[in-house]
Amino acid sequence: MFKTIMSAIKTPAVRKKLLYTLVLIVVFRIGCYITAPGVDVIALADAMANSSQSLVGLIDLISGGAFSRFSLFAMSITPYITASIIMQLLQMVIPSLDKLAKEGGEMGRAKINKITKIVTIVLATIEAIGIYISYSASGIFLDNGFITAVTVIVSLVTGTSILMWLGEQITKKGIGNGISMIIFVGIIAGLPSLLTTIWQLVFTTVGFDSVGLIKALGIVVGALILVAAVVFVQKAERRIPVQYAKKVVGRKMYGGQNTHIPLKLAMAGVIPIIFASSFMTFPALIIQIFNPNIASESGFLNVLYNFSLATSSSEVATGYVIANAIVYLLLIVGFTFFYTYAVFNPAEVASNIKKNGGFIPGIRAGKPTTDYLTSVMTKLTVFGGIYLGIVAILPMFMKFTGLNIAFGGTSILIVVGVVIEIIQQLESQLMMRHYKGFLE
Repeated sequence: MFKTIMSAIKTPAVRKKLLYTLVLIVVFRIGCYITAPGVDVIALADAMANSSQSLVGLIDLISGGAFSRFSLFAMSITPYITASIIMQLLQMVIPSLDKLAKEGGEMGRAKINKITKIVTIVLATIEAIGIYISYSASGIFLDNGFITAVTVIVSLVTGTSILMWLGEQITKKGIGNGISMIIFVGIIAGLPSLLTTIWQLVFTTVGFDSVGLIKALGIVVGALILVAAVVFVQKAERRIPVQYAKKVVGRKMYGGQNTHIPLKLAMAGVIPIIFASSFMTFPALIIQIFNPNIASESGFLNVLYNFSLATSSSEVATGYVIANAIVYLLLIVGFTFFYTYAVFNPAEVASNIKKNGGFIPGIRAGKPTTDYLTSVMTKLTVFGGIYLGIVAILPMFMKFTGLNIAFGGTSILIVVGVVIEIIQQLESQLMMRHYKGFLE
């Protein structure tokens, strides 16, 4: 990894892309500290101190602390992620959209991207209105007039639009994966806070704490083991051998090659966790927006609120945490199956192999190949779904230790996944430069 990074820095063209990406990341981090116009900073600090820290911390985890500062980027890139998920789901149920995405070429992808942006603006506007309504009663705005409301809402929507643009520029002119890069930077922005928390475990206000040292070592060792496990599973793959029969065309012979189909152990990546967490936290977000005092009330909405926040709150009862963990695990496994078979169609792959004169050794072409690929994918998906679920829910039980650490399994999955993608992007760009220089 370090060798790849050093080679990228030494290569002028790749170094230029790295610097361009770094500049845009700096712009993103500066925007996280620019408070939206019309907000009283002193009143905001008091309101955030008295609000539901679990929900604020959950949103802050992605936005890099921008939400608690009510900055221009308070909503982060989450409306775009939600819009992208909606578009993927619509492509599965609307044949015209699916055809446009698969057969429309560059123009079709551009149209899908344009629709996704429109949906993003609509979702961002709805979320901005909800946030304004939620905090208007807490007195964080200079006044509650119409002009202030419009200014705040437009500022938040504009911030999300800027992040969309930054993500696109990183993808086109930078090192790639712009949206993932923004999420990655937002998450690692909370790393200093995590290090401070670990330091305070060992060195308290009264001096050195041996019990805190054991807890800190446990956190560090556990994190290292989790990172190693994530890297192993992310890189692991099942290779299905494929042979192509020889055929003579004129005086030339074609085919006769041996290749393989690489099937990732966790093909869906962190998408199932994002899907599941959105489903689990959406009720709490809506309830909190329209009823800021729900945490101190009772009734069905309070039960639903506590159940939804059991993944991130250290204040809910043990029963909520266990029930939430079970539902969360089942949702992750379900979404893993859903997304994996959305991006990998065994029947389509088997058809392409047959059309090109290929076959899997020991498996007849056609339906037997489809059944074989389906069987292999089912086994891999079951393992991948359970793996993702365990990684996501294990850190939930850390709240029983009294530690308030937001940087959990999901964060590590995202961070490690993005780092692996970045290294792969750099390697591919270095390889392209190498081949280009060799041919020239």
